[in-house]
Amino acid sequence: MNRNFWIIALIAFINSLSFTVLIPIIYLYGKKFGLSDFQTSLLFSIYSIAQFFATPVIGKLSDRFGRKPLLIISLAGTVIANLIAGTATTAINLFLARFLDGITGGNASVAQAIISDITVPEKRGQGFGIYGAALGLGFVLGPLTSLFAQQISLGAAFIVSGAVALVALLITILFLPETLQNRSEKAHNIFDLGLGNLIKGLVIPKVGILLIINFFIGTTFTIFTYAFQPYFINVLGQNSQSLTLMFLAFGILGVIMQTWGVSILSRKFNLVNILFLSLFIRSTSFVLMPIVPIIVYFVAVSVVFSLFNSLVQPMINTLISLNAKPQDQGTVMGLNASYLSISNGIGPVIAGTLIYQSNPNTYGYPLYLAGILTFLVLFLAVVTRKSYTP
Repeated sequence: MNRNFWIIALIAFINSLSFTVLIPIIYLYGKKFGLSDFQTSLLFSIYSIAQFFATPVIGKLSDRFGRKPLLIISLAGTVIANLIAGTATTAINLFLARFLDGITGGNASVAQAIISDITVPEKRGQGFGIYGAALGLGFVLGPLTSLFAQQISLGAAFIVSGAVALVALLITILFLPETLQNRSEKAHNIFDLGLGNLIKGLVIPKVGILLIINFFIGTTFTIFTYAFQPYFINVLGQNSQSLTLMFLAFGILGVIMQTWGVSILSRKFNLVNILFLSLFIRSTSFVLMPIVPIIVYFVAVSVVFSLFNSLVQPMINTLISLNAKPQDQGTVMGLNASYLSISNGIGPVIAGTLIYQSNPNTYGYPLYLAGILTFLVLFLAVVTRKSYTP
């Protein structure tokens, strides 16, 4: 891996750190403004829905104008949005900040396109594995950083997140060169970069089915990521600090699996089979989690879950990249990020709708649903494997 790869891996780590500082506190921060469980789910959704519309535009524009300027715009939006959220005095300001962060939040798709630019196909799986590990390291240090920020206030975590994103922005400006070699020659009409492009993405040979699978993967996972927090706090009787420590544990286990686990599993299984195994463990874990409402049991299931869950996204991102043409990497990664974004918008709303505050037993319903639906996603991936196996 060359110097540019390690620069983008560093940027990905810092960006992940900025994002994961917020994960343990968004639910509780929304509660501070008097929002219901359903309304707090919309805080997660508005960010993701905004990304849904923005990321295909950002991805395709990066194929035309280069990766670096679009990455700068995305990171700058995160800085400004988190400063607004951290100083918000009303729920409306908080929702506006989350929307701004989402509408400029195409940094993940651009970073993935950069990795595709600078890695040869036979090294692409390793490249996305390291990229995933960089994100995972952010998941380790992000909750730790959040713990310290929470000692000041929940809003301080947003300020810290904005400051971290500013560091990534400065590194991008000062050290990251442009990596796009073959720019798209098409003069894009901005109105052709939205829903029409998303529909066209579904018929891209070998890629379309992977986009569909990843959309359902994202939907089932974000049902869990939202439902996990109220279940952990209201059913298991935990607080924001212990919730943050759980995210810290997820991050540590994810880094271990993405650095050592991938190389070990790759000796015995191909990318597709690793994806199948990871989805099976994920779905089983979702179903098992709410069966026994005891914290020790929940943590034990979560350990197994987090080890294999950390492999799902790197494997499917690699498969999408390997099946896309070199000149279309930014477009395809933008489409992928956009489908994930809309799935991230749907999942929390489904979870929030299933939870009734007057009945604490309902906090486990979204977890059961996420498990059942993930089994169905696994079935879809298995029966269509011949259409996307490299």
